[in-house]
Amino acid sequence: MPRCTKRLLALPEYPLGKFPEKKRQLVARGMDVIDLGAGDADLAPPPTAVTRLAEAAKNPAMSRYGFGLGLVEYRESISRWMEKRFGLRFDPLREIVPLIGSKEGISHVALAYAEDGDVTIVPEPGYLAYVGGTQLAQGEPYRYVLRPENGFLVDLDDVPIDVLERTKILYLNYPNNPTAAIAPRIYLESVVSRCRELDILLVYDNAYSEMAFDGYRPPSIFEVDGAREVAIEFHSMSKTYNMTGWRCGWAVGSAELVSPLARVKLFVDTGAFMAVQAASAAALDSSDEFVPNNIAVFEQRRDAAVAAFRENGFDCDVPKATMYLWIPLPEHIPSAEFAEFLMEEEGVIVLPGSSFGAGGEGFFRVSFVTSPDRIREAAMRAGRVLSRLSVGA
Repeated sequence: MPRCTKRLLALPEYPLGKFPEKKRQLVARGMDVIDLGAGDADLAPPPTAVTRLAEAAKNPAMSRYGFGLGLVEYRESISRWMEKRFGLRFDPLREIVPLIGSKEGISHVALAYAEDGDVTIVPEPGYLAYVGGTQLAQGEPYRYVLRPENGFLVDLDDVPIDVLERTKILYLNYPNNPTAAIAPRIYLESVVSRCRELDILLVYDNAYSEMAFDGYRPPSIFEVDGAREVAIEFHSMSKTYNMTGWRCGWAVGSAELVSPLARVKLFVDTGAFMAVQAASAAALDSSDEFVPNNIAVFEQRRDAAVAAFRENGFDCDVPKATMYLWIPLPEHIPSAEFAEFLMEEEGVIVLPGSSFGAGGEGFFRVSFVTSPDRIREAAMRAGRVLSRLSVGA
């Protein structure tokens, strides 16, 4: 029998891969399941996107190959949005790459910039696409453990010199999944400066740029002077517009830095369905009408989640961004054991911190993606599990 490659076998288990089937089994057992695992809200996409999708799907031209160019209308809407949101101008044809969701582009960028013997610096806990993309490109991920005492920030001065000398990519994600940490402007300036000094590509995952509360407005990395020389920024339609299953996003940066990613994509895909690109353009153009009200719903859910988990024995901060709580557990309770017990005994799905890498141990992630009432019920069940595991310690 043909054997898989070592790089495939070395990939970590993907945390969300097993949950759809497990959830089906729990429901079949008659359990009332509350899924706070995936960052996949139960909310509707923008009406303008739905209408535009229906219209575009009737046009036979939209069912043709989009290839790398894709729908120019979508590229132009991205360019307008970047300028309106961040005050930054990018050429829609040369400096923007349409993606089949930001995950796809983040996974593939290592194929353009890393190879055998090269290192990428990966935050841990973190999005496993960083590790997966690196290993599939035969690069070597250097896992930098994010700690609460340093604000869950990556400090390149803590990385050994011999590792930095071999580093081709630094993955950063702020607002951060799973910790919900945000990065101060002075920190981003220092990172850009160090990446320029060390000739490291900064892959800036900005999927949560609009998922922010209490007046906080996450920046683009390109608001930092010099970032265009070293950075590619990734955005997604998934979280902000409740379009997770539509699979549409983009990469943006200087033509010199994004064109290698575009070249990789010529060999691995032929572009997202152009009707989805048309719908995404409509969503971006209507963001002023849709996004504030959508974020207000998430803010209500955030407040309900924080209050409910605190009332049930957990210590959790109030996140300024993302759709997540990153909740610490008592030292004697392993995160995987807690999450498994909570799922099997109480029907509540959360992600153990260890599923984001060993550096995530000691925490679990809650996605506040359902109604406040369901979140409160989930927190009450989680509190019961915490009590039982604490008594059994």
